[in-house]
Amino acid sequence: MFELTKEFRFDAAHTLERDVNAEGSRRIHGHSYRAEVTLRGDPDPQSGMIIDTSRLEVLLQDAHEALDHRFLDEINDLGPGTMENLCAYIWRRLRPQIPTLHSVAVLRDSTRDRVTYFGNIAT
Repeated sequence: MFELTKEFRFDAAHTLERDVNAEGSRRIHGHSYRAEVTLRGDPDPQSGMIIDTSRLEVLLQDAHEALDHRFLDEINDLGPGTMENLCAYIWRRLRPQIPTLHSVAVLRDSTRDRVTYFGNIAT
């Protein structure tokens, strides 16, 4: 069993309703994010890879383009622009094309926050 992790970075803005630090969160503000996508499985006997990394890069580019320099409040099927929802959104975009998808993590390096979603096989 092997794991392969590839990451992409994106910048996005959002608003967020919350009780703590509410004023700044309710205004449009942005973050720099890093998404880590991890696949787990056995390598294909012929290629020796879990997935061709060039194919994985193309699939990640689709997720990157859907999020980078976007106003998260306007993205259908995302919900509030939380790190948790970003993880689940990326999972839903990638899982149909990547059956070996194991987890999606979204990080904000500036605040050292990290959320990891292990998904549901059915999603």
